[in-house]
Amino acid sequence: MRAMKKLLNEFKAFAFGGNLVDLAIGFILGAAFAKVVESLANNVIGDFIAAVGGAPNLDGWVLHLRHGEIHVGSFFGSLMSFIIVAFVLLMLVQAFKKAKLGNFKAQGLRECEACKESVAVDATRCKWCTTDLVPVVTDAD
Repeated sequence: MRAMKKLLNEFKAFAFGGNLVDLAIGFILGAAFAKVVESLANNVIGDFIAAVGGAPNLDGWVLHLRHGEIHVGSFFGSLMSFIIVAFVLLMLVQAFKKAKLGNFKAQGLRECEACKESVAVDATRCKWCTTDLVPVVTDAD
C-alpha cells in the first residue's frame, strides 16, 4: 500500500509538474498558432495570388510512366503552399521581433575554444574562463 501511494505521489508530481504542463500548453498554443498561420497563408494570401494571377489547377498535371502515374501537380501545389506558409511565418516572426514580443534569443550551446566548456551560441564571453568569444549567432535587429 505504501509503495502504491509513493508511486501515485510521484506520478502526480510528474504529471502536474511545471515542465510537463508548460510543454502541454506550448504544444496546444503551437497547434492553434499553426492553424492561424495556415489559414492566413491559404485563405488570404493564396486566394489573393489566385485572384491576381489566375487559379491554375495543378492537380491535373500528371506524368504517365509505363503503367503508373506520377502526380507532379499535387506535389507542386503542396510545395507552393509550403513556401507561402514559410513566408507568412517569417513575416510574423519579424513583426513579433519588431514589436518586442516573445523571446527570440539564440538557442543552443557550443564549446569554448580556450577551456572546452559549454557556452551559449550567442555568448561574447565564456562564463567559465572569461575568454572573449565571437558569437556564432547574433541578434540582427
